[in-house]
Parts: sequence; C-alpha cells; structure tokens
Amino acid sequence: MMNASFRPAGDIFSELNRLQGVLDQVFRPAERSSIRSLAGAGFPVINVGTTPDTIEVMALAPGLDPNALQLTVDRGLLIVAGERKSAVPEAGDSTSVYAQERFAGNFRRVVSLPEDADPAKIQASYQDGILRVTVAKRESSKPRRIEVS
Repeated sequence: MMNASFRPAGDIFSELNRLQGVLDQVFRPAERSSIRSLAGAGFPVINVGTTPDTIEVMALAPGLDPNALQLTVDRGLLIVAGERKSAVPEAGDSTSVYAQERFAGNFRRVVSLPEDADPAKIQASYQDGILRVTVAKRESSKPRRIEVS
C-alpha cells in the first residue's frame, strides 16, 4: 500500500527549487537584482589593512575631483563622502544611452577604525583614482621593549 504523501525524489527537488524561487522573490526584490541597481551601494570600493604603525584605507574611486571629497573622523568612524558626476551625454547630444553601469551621484562610505587609531594623525592623498587614507596608530598601542634592571 502506498502512502498518499509519498513523492518520488525528483518531485521533492522540483518543489525545493520552486520554494527557493518564492523565497528569492520575497527577499530579493526585482529592483535589487540587477548589477546596475547595486552599483551605488558599494561605491567607492574600500580596502582596509594595517602596518605595524598605521591603518591604511584605500578607496578605489576613479573619475572624482579630489577637492569634492569629504573626509570626516567622528567617534572612531572614518566617513568618506562626495559626488561622482555623470558621464552620460547631455539630452541634446546625438548619443542615446540604453544601459549604464557606472555609478553616478552622491555617495557615503563609513569605515570603523580600530581602537588603536589616532584620529589626530591622519593623512589623505588622491592619485590615479585611488584615495589613500593613512591613520597612525597610537604610540601607547605599539609594542615596546621594557628593560629589566
């Protein structure tokens, strides 16, 4: 006698695939599924690393005017903000744009600095599309050798 709830393995997997599709629609709306819609969410791309003496933050931000960048340090947070101008041709131009993947508009990225960062000792430079922020570490956080007498 066959149980009414028994289904062959193939049907279970197709049902799981259907359920995955429903969950994707609920938790990943269509407007967020395209690479073009996600571009501004992570601009500029940021890398963070350390050396024995500094915390290095590099923001990959080509095509920006360095004078338009705003860097702020507040309560252990480094805030990088600014605006990237559009490269899309003006309305009267003969070029018709049908896809645009390059992010344009206002942006703001926040990086949490480690506790040993010294907010009074920060340097920033912008060259070849890379914003480099160097934050010195506090002297008290650096290892030091203690002489025993």
